[in-house]
Amino acid sequence: MIKFITADDVLPIRNEVLRDGKLTLDECRFENDDAEGSFHLGYYKDDELACIASFHPKSYTGFEGRAYQLRGMATLQKYRGKGYGNMLVNFAITYLRGQKVNYLWCNARKQAAAFYLGVGFEIISPEFEVPGIGPHYVMYVKIK
Repeated sequence: MIKFITADDVLPIRNEVLRDGKLTLDECRFENDDAEGSFHLGYYKDDELACIASFHPKSYTGFEGRAYQLRGMATLQKYRGKGYGNMLVNFAITYLRGQKVNYLWCNARKQAAAFYLGVGFEIISPEFEVPGIGPHYVMYVKIK
């Protein structure tokens, strides 16, 4: 089941999956987590939060219209490959379409690019390095 959740709810999974459990929860906060218009989604399997993603109003240079950036998408290891992330992204796209958002973009880890391609994103940048995290692409999906 997909639910709107709080920024605090996403922090343990962000730390475990995206930062290898090496940070404090406060160090896993993003600058725009509590900004007006930002929201966080979680996919629950039974009563456990299995998959998360955060969405912040932010445009990408050179692109026109209302935009959101997807950040901090992560799925606990035991729930990967079950389609929960796909359902979460598709829910977000449908929600953002209703909010009259034109596109969604993200800085996707190279290892996650195939996932994002599978939910309709396209690569719009050369590969680049995020220090301490690894290779990424900017990816984009048109919503309306």
